[in-house]
Amino acid sequence: MKQISVSGAIILRTNSETNQKEIFATQRGYGEWKGWWELPGGKLEAGETAEQCIEREIREELATDVKAQKVLGVVDYDYPTFHLTMHCILCKIVSGELKLLEHEAARWLTKENLRSVDWLPADQLILPKIEELL
Repeated sequence: MKQISVSGAIILRTNSETNQKEIFATQRGYGEWKGWWELPGGKLEAGETAEQCIEREIREELATDVKAQKVLGVVDYDYPTFHLTMHCILCKIVSGELKLLEHEAARWLTKENLRSVDWLPADQLILPKIEELL
């Protein structure tokens, strides 16, 4: 079975109006899983660490510079045609505003509405750890 390694960004903020913590989620705009929600990120390139990957991917996909702070967890999931290993990395925005360059939509989700979107199966596995942060 094909093996794919990716990094996913856990980007948190505190909403200045509600004082609630929120996580940034993106909706896929292409492919077999179009319309499903995920942590933004992408595939590791040869010789790249998971942290380097997420910093590059967020710059490419969302026109924003982030600093990888720590790996919150690593998820392994078997999709029908490949095995996915996803490094879920807590990130801090350094500069820029999150701008959708590849995704269909995006939302800031709170603990209360975190599970209100259709998360990709692999991403669902990290939600309990995200809930602890919110």
